[in-house]
Amino acid sequence: MSHRGGLSRGLAEPRDRDRMRSAAAEFYRVTGVPQVMERALNELFSREPEDVHGYLANYFTNLSAPPRISRLKGREVYDARGQLSIQAEVFCIVCNEEKSMSSAAVSSHSGPKETSLDWKAASGVRADHVATALQWINGPLDRMLKGQTPCDQSDVDHLLSDFFMARFLEEKDLRDKEKEEQRSPSEPELPLSSPLSAPTRSKKGADKRKKSIAVEKSLPPAEPPEPVLPGSSAIGSVSLAVAKTAAKVQGIPLYKYIAALKNTTAPAQLHVPLPLVPLLSCGKTSPGKLSLLEEVILIPKAGQRVKQIITMTLELQEEMMRIMNASTKVGATPATPCGGGALAAAYERPEQPLDLIAEACASAGLALGAEVHLALNCAAPELMDCAKGKYEVAPGVLKSPDELVDMYQALISKYPAVVALIDPFGREDIDQWEKLSNVIGDSCSLLSDITFKSKAPPLPGVRGHILKHIHETTVSDLICIASEHQGSVLMGTTCSEPCSEDSWSDIAVGLGLDYVKLGGLSGAERMAKYNRMISIEEELDQQGILVSQVKHPPPLFWDEPAEPPAAAESAS
Repeated sequence: MSHRGGLSRGLAEPRDRDRMRSAAAEFYRVTGVPQVMERALNELFSREPEDVHGYLANYFTNLSAPPRISRLKGREVYDARGQLSIQAEVFCIVCNEEKSMSSAAVSSHSGPKETSLDWKAASGVRADHVATALQWINGPLDRMLKGQTPCDQSDVDHLLSDFFMARFLEEKDLRDKEKEEQRSPSEPELPLSSPLSAPTRSKKGADKRKKSIAVEKSLPPAEPPEPVLPGSSAIGSVSLAVAKTAAKVQGIPLYKYIAALKNTTAPAQLHVPLPLVPLLSCGKTSPGKLSLLEEVILIPKAGQRVKQIITMTLELQEEMMRIMNASTKVGATPATPCGGGALAAAYERPEQPLDLIAEACASAGLALGAEVHLALNCAAPELMDCAKGKYEVAPGVLKSPDELVDMYQALISKYPAVVALIDPFGREDIDQWEKLSNVIGDSCSLLSDITFKSKAPPLPGVRGHILKHIHETTVSDLICIASEHQGSVLMGTTCSEPCSEDSWSDIAVGLGLDYVKLGGLSGAERMAKYNRMISIEEELDQQGILVSQVKHPPPLFWDEPAEPPAAAESAS
């Protein structure tokens, strides 16, 4: 078929035929490649699409040069707490025009001890971090990635990581030099005089002190917190924005793009991680005295759809609020969700929140220990007092490591629905991790946060790891860590999530994780993540590539699937 014959058949209007002939003639003249137009028109007229011009536009778009990054743009945004954060936007040249492709923001805070800073100091530190990140994105990172293809995630992330490491080493050298300059010339140190000189002290008092020191065994010295380099959140934000851009260029969802990166090819089947939903917040920021349990987290039964889990959890949460408000004194503030989306509870003992959940489950008709299990985020590293050798589980209430082991053992024995403990001790207290693991056996899983210590040696007894996408963590880093640490749980940072970022759900599905913690069931920024998870689940189901959690049993909390596979097959 010639293109002229096709024109007379495919386009009824003479005006369109003339326009097409003129366009073809101009294309022949400019490019000198008439066979390309011939092939396009032959394919066009054999199909006879309704949108002729749209078809041609798509055809020649596929022949154009692949998109390249033209520039980056950083901007200040606010997270869920109203604190400054950084967002990175990626622009590409597409068909000779610059287009904004995607933007992303990752969580950022000044480090594991940020909660110990006062509000004014924390705001100042954060402002410094954001200002540096803004400078990096609009300056050196923009120049470094210009002309790069967004579809080469490994190459882009390698450049980002090298840039970060160079800045990190520069900062380290600067700090070392400042410390060296601050040191005074070597002089003999004079012992400080004491109110009581040594000869006047009684021998009896000295013996008493020695005895008390021998009894109170100090904890291992705390590992220094990983320094958070100002501006580091620019690295994670740019990496995620580039990944989203690549997915858009390839015309696939972000979760499929990440799954293809992790598995070298797109997997034939995917599963949706089981959401772990925080129910209660009892940590230092809660109104009660109990500091030990930062969160009590619901682990739903495997095999349920995300929408079912959300509905069940909301009903349970309503029942918990009713019980809490009924027992609250007249005139007191009613129970409401805290910053992380979970209910804030004012308790003094760890048994109290667990009793509340047990009562609420009974009222809602949920079988605690069958339909609902629990995980306790202990956040014990924040409670360590190395000098005293104890953990401050509540203001003025100190527990030795052995006493804490006994407490955990008693809780698990009394509440068998508790199947996981997150960070029950500091990482340095290795002996207690091993002791607790030996005591509880397989009845409860121990999980450790590896966000700041991803290269640290594994702790004894740990079956799973908490993974967070913050700071300089790139998409390639997430893939590497999730592959090396089986049983990883992608967990949000409680309440410092960027409001508009719902990529957590795509990342968790793409990484092939069995569990994800997206936050409590309140707040637009958290519900956007749950809504995205529901959409992904529906997409996979419609495409026939969704694997049920019953057929893909999560191995972290149960050794056996929630329902025998044979029964599941017969039921379906």
